[in-house]
Amino acid sequence: MTTKTQQQITPELRRWIVEQAQAGHSAESVLQSMLASGWQEEVAIEAMETSLRSHLEAKAVAEGLPPSVPVPDPRLDDSPLYVDGGDRRVHILQNMYNPRVVVFGNLLSDQECDELIALAKPRLARSLTVATKTGGEEINDDRTSSGMFFQRGENDIVRRIEARIARLVNWPEENGEGLQVLHYRPGAEYKPHYDYFDPKEPGTPTILKRGGQRVATLVMYLGEPEKGGGTTFPDVHLEVFPKRGHGVFFSYERPHPSTRTLHGGAPVLAGEKWIATKWLRERRFE
Repeated sequence: MTTKTQQQITPELRRWIVEQAQAGHSAESVLQSMLASGWQEEVAIEAMETSLRSHLEAKAVAEGLPPSVPVPDPRLDDSPLYVDGGDRRVHILQNMYNPRVVVFGNLLSDQECDELIALAKPRLARSLTVATKTGGEEINDDRTSSGMFFQRGENDIVRRIEARIARLVNWPEENGEGLQVLHYRPGAEYKPHYDYFDPKEPGTPTILKRGGQRVATLVMYLGEPEKGGGTTFPDVHLEVFPKRGHGVFFSYERPHPSTRTLHGGAPVLAGEKWIATKWLRERRFE
């Protein structure tokens, strides 16, 4: 990388940054040392981010973790209150980096929520989960909702929402699975789980042929229960309440618990919950 003053991030600089981190020096102290030595702040920050990211990735793989991959990610570096969804201004209500969780407000209109529910109702059936032993699908006692899938681009409303999602999280539409609508009655839940496919399971290679790993999830709330039904992240003690029209996005750069993306749908205690879920893959989903 070269700046206007031709400062370059050299291999020697990268090694020095890693050595400082290994010695226990804080990021702020390393940055101040670089600035005192004449490095431009923009270059110094980029050098630290890329050097430490590469170091941590190499260390993770050496310790047996799966390699990380690029993931969808909303552009929130300047802490915006709103982002452009193309046809809709979407609110940013919460932003977390570890795990990567973003809560969107005003993601769907009331009319869109109602239309998705109406289109889904005649096609609902007991929800299935991916059978990682075989690569197929199966009933799982941990998931007690009913649901259905739209084909990608199946109708006008699905196409509109898929385009909005792609713009918000900077990921190609064709890398998305079909939009799933789920209905939870009182007592229904989805116990904590991961959305990626476990590389150790025998059915995973078959699943990955359709578009690679899942790398992100977006849960959109179509209808509010009176009580319960939140999306929980047990590893970080976070619960996102199911507010109609809002959505919670989270990504996972490697299929491993280190992403801290264990999550679940808490039991509905009163009323009914409706959600739409969009899973995003590494590549085009076939």
